[in-house]
Amino acid sequence: MFFRAFLVLLLVAGAAGNAGAQQPRAPVRSQALDRVIAIVNDEAITQYDLDDAKRVVVEQLKRQKVAQPPNDVLDKQVLERLITERAMLQYAKDNGIKVDDAQVERTIQRIAEDNKMTVDDVRKSLARDNISYAKYRDDIRNEIVVQRVREREVDSRITVSDAEVDIYLAMLKAQPGGETEYQLAHILVVVPEQARPEQIEARRRRAEEALRNIKSGGDFAQVAATFSDAADALSGGNLGWRSGARLPTIFAETVRGMKVGDVSPVMRSAAGFHIVKLIDKRSHDEPAVVNQTHARHILIRVNEITSESDAKAKIERLKDRIDGGAKFEDLAKLNSEDATAAKGGDLGWLNPGDTVPAFEEAMNRLQVNKVSGPVRTSFGWHLIEVLERRKQDVTAERERAQAQIAIRQRKSDEAFDDWIRQTRDRAYVEMRLDDK
Repeated sequence: MFFRAFLVLLLVAGAAGNAGAQQPRAPVRSQALDRVIAIVNDEAITQYDLDDAKRVVVEQLKRQKVAQPPNDVLDKQVLERLITERAMLQYAKDNGIKVDDAQVERTIQRIAEDNKMTVDDVRKSLARDNISYAKYRDDIRNEIVVQRVREREVDSRITVSDAEVDIYLAMLKAQPGGETEYQLAHILVVVPEQARPEQIEARRRRAEEALRNIKSGGDFAQVAATFSDAADALSGGNLGWRSGARLPTIFAETVRGMKVGDVSPVMRSAAGFHIVKLIDKRSHDEPAVVNQTHARHILIRVNEITSESDAKAKIERLKDRIDGGAKFEDLAKLNSEDATAAKGGDLGWLNPGDTVPAFEEAMNRLQVNKVSGPVRTSFGWHLIEVLERRKQDVTAERERAQAQIAIRQRKSDEAFDDWIRQTRDRAYVEMRLDDK
């Protein structure tokens, strides 16, 4: 799920650092806990579902040292997120978006490696917090499903024009200190689509109440956990570091005029009412000189048609032919399974980070005019040849690339938030949380 799996990942990382500090608890599930507390279209959410999700949230709040909201508020916050999750997953199912077991396992393997753990370490950490591995796999699967929905319904439709990049870069040049990044936290009080005037007014009053609590000395993270309807509310509303281009349009201008520690007034957007806190800011205006590599490659993909062993055997045969005097460029044109084949596998000049880590590490070890042995990446099996190396000032290119990425990400974030809200509003929801 788009918020719960993220919490579980952090929980795993934290548990790994406290191995042995907590013993597994036997799960308790009685029939009384299985009462239905909400219906989303044709699916039920039970009391057990809520308690299970809430337990993870409470553990995460403790780890982040964020005070827990009142129990009834927390119940409603977590239930609303379960409802939104269910509506999104139903949409994915209705539109044929699926994730196979192999993809789930590869993702868990990557998560483990990112946290310097093994999959077995992940299993043990989950057990210490009474989270079943099967449940964790389901959460990861749901995360991937939602990401694929986002890619299809939102990201594939986002465009960034050269004019937008030019305008953004011109704005940066007019600012003292160059590019500025902002560390933000926020509160969002959602207003449903086609809300009646009295509903809008009630939501505005809720946002104003949140702001009064903050101005009276309340901790922003706790107020966010209590009042915010955003997916990150239960982690204190933390948005992390964002460049100017990634600031949501609704509060971009306000944030640029704020000092560190300031809290904005209540702001209105199509999604609802916002409050923002500027936690910190920093500037980046240093020139960028990088080591570039001019390389080419041959790729044999591993897929439903070509097995792992067949792909490796083919790349080994191609390496033998190159060692025997065949031209790399000719073999790439005939055999490489990507868009560079027509250019003899030429990848052009590559900056650090342009390729996946396994490819970059193998490429960096090569001497000029040398060909690697078979290299495995997430794309398949490669042969790599380094043609040239140089130092290059890429400040201008980096600025344009970063501006385009930031603008695209900001547009994507805003569009995805709108899509989530619309999907939730379209779902038939029957609430039974308060039923006795």
